[in-house]
Amino acid sequence: MTTVAVTHYQMFIDGQEVDADRYYELRSPATEELVATIARGGVEHADRAVEAARRAFEAGSWSRMPPADRSAIMNRIAERLGAESDNLIELETQCNGATLRQAIGFHVGYAGPHFTHFAEAAANYEFQRAVPTASFPTHSYNTIRRDPIGVCVAIVPWNFPLLLGIWKIGPALAAGNSVVVKPDEKTPLSLLRLVQIAHEEGVPAGVLNLVTGDGPEVGARLASHPDVNKVAFTGSTAVGREIMRLASGTVKKVSLELGGKGAAIVLPDADLDMAIDGALFGCMLYSGQICESGTRLLVPDEMHDEIVARLVARASTIKLGDPTDFDTDMGPVVSKEQHERIVGYLKLGQEAGATVALGGGVPTGDGFEKGFWIEPTIFANVTNDMRIAREEIFGPVLCVLRYSDTDEAVRIANDSDYGLTAGIWSSDYEEATEIAARLEAGTVWINNWHMIDPALPFGGYKQSGVGRELGPNALDEYTEAKHIHLDLTRSVERHIFDVLLSEPAD
Repeated sequence: MTTVAVTHYQMFIDGQEVDADRYYELRSPATEELVATIARGGVEHADRAVEAARRAFEAGSWSRMPPADRSAIMNRIAERLGAESDNLIELETQCNGATLRQAIGFHVGYAGPHFTHFAEAAANYEFQRAVPTASFPTHSYNTIRRDPIGVCVAIVPWNFPLLLGIWKIGPALAAGNSVVVKPDEKTPLSLLRLVQIAHEEGVPAGVLNLVTGDGPEVGARLASHPDVNKVAFTGSTAVGREIMRLASGTVKKVSLELGGKGAAIVLPDADLDMAIDGALFGCMLYSGQICESGTRLLVPDEMHDEIVARLVARASTIKLGDPTDFDTDMGPVVSKEQHERIVGYLKLGQEAGATVALGGGVPTGDGFEKGFWIEPTIFANVTNDMRIAREEIFGPVLCVLRYSDTDEAVRIANDSDYGLTAGIWSSDYEEATEIAARLEAGTVWINNWHMIDPALPFGGYKQSGVGRELGPNALDEYTEAKHIHLDLTRSVERHIFDVLLSEPAD
């Protein structure tokens, strides 16, 4: 029997590949076959990466490089991401189970353009500006500088490793910081390639490092490390709370993009063809493993049964299968742990009295003997006190809730610990916009979902996070504001020092 050799990958620290005594096995979520191995770092590797990043930052090879030069290097990196898209798609999807179409459209398709956005920000960001001030009590010239923070840590989840890594690495590099990236141990390969490309295109050694390791060990060390100035994290709310606690020891900056339980409101005047397809797209894309998914669908009471019937008919056409097949609509969930979690919620929903209108279990038959598969599931007659309506399932599970009027719909939508995204389906743009203003969410889509633009801010209210990624102020999260006051008073007699010094000088 022939044994197929798998590639072993290493970490990347201070411009060099670094191995470890331990390693992770990377397996396909569709087949459970071994895909590759990668070094499994520890605290010593985290410390080594932070030390390299600090040394590079203080040396100034990147931090004091003219912004236009940083921008040029970053533009070259973006071009390489486009040129290597096929390879990046393979590196990303073989470990996270995304379908080929989803990877082309989102996971990797967004990567180059989003990195280009930050490359342009490096050249256009206002790193210094003069501020007019009053001439009393003294005449002065005042400027506000935005200085790079120092060493930034990016802790990146498994669902969109390359893209969500870029959301942190891009603005950090554009501002002149050094970065240590910790990817999720299940999906490190596309980010590792990004770090290698950056080094190949001129990012100096030590400026961008990648360390693997377990979250409670390596992630915790990075979040609490005294030489780290900023932590950017995307992941669960529970882990986000722990990141905040660890970072508080040295009062470092933190930005958190956490969980969600997005509510989509279907108004009575909605185009149902659009709303049905849009609701399924909003919830089921990437098997529901997106924090900003629309997992609660709020429908008028009198339209509940019709909408559920149409959802079931449309969702029944979703093709579940091999994610490398271009015709596949939905692949597996990422891991056995995630699979078991979702199955547990499917049972909870049924025990709570929700109606399983579609799915509700694990598919069987050819192609599903191995891997981590969940049927597209629709729960009807859900109430907002059920756990399936309140907790983030992170699977292909849509909960349909009834409402009697618009005010009740808004109350239900806002009755959540989360506030990442929300949506409205309506033909009345004015009414929809008015309702959007009342929803407690960082992003509200009207007649669409998953529309992420790097020029627009992304983040959440309440327990969905702290701070914003993307948008016109993205670099603010990776800089410190410094006020420089130049006093133009040339005579001591004209100063206000006599408020303290009443005796004239000899």
